[in-house]
Amino acid sequence: MALIIELIIIFLTGFAFNLIPFAGPSNLLIASTVAIGLGNADVTTLVIVGFLIALSAALAKGIHYMVTFFVSGRLSQKRQERLNVDAHKIKKWAFPLLFLVAATPLPDEPVVIPLGLMKYSPMKFFSAYFLGKLTIAITGAFIGLEASKLFSGWFTPEQMFLLSIVLSIILTVVITIILLKVDL
Repeated sequence: MALIIELIIIFLTGFAFNLIPFAGPSNLLIASTVAIGLGNADVTTLVIVGFLIALSAALAKGIHYMVTFFVSGRLSQKRQERLNVDAHKIKKWAFPLLFLVAATPLPDEPVVIPLGLMKYSPMKFFSAYFLGKLTIAITGAFIGLEASKLFSGWFTPEQMFLLSIVLSIILTVVITIILLKVDL
């Protein structure tokens, strides 16, 4: 079982990474890197890691959401009317869409920001986003444990931890470059 200090560091790290708009690493990578760093963790610890990363991600993206939620009041009347029309069209699909985006390594700002501007329900937002992140974070933690077991014959735990951090940075840069080049 991880120490309380380690759990606090995991939460704060996940929160800090998720505050970075568009360029933060995937929570799948964060959770797998943490699991590799913890070594041979038990199932309970991996679920706690996934929960903390999901909670930190939901709270950090909740800040992005709330900023756009309140900024929407400053938009022109014409823009607000257009947003209301769009909100009416996607209202029934918003929850599953947000869950799906949160449960994948895809960047979620293209969904989070418009939902905030459309004043989508904060409770529904947090619920869908948290459940999606919980899915990917727990999956990532178990992938990290399995990767740790698989490659333990070739790398020391310290080397695997550093390698997972380097791979996470490389993937984040590559995905960010792709997002800058592709018009979503």
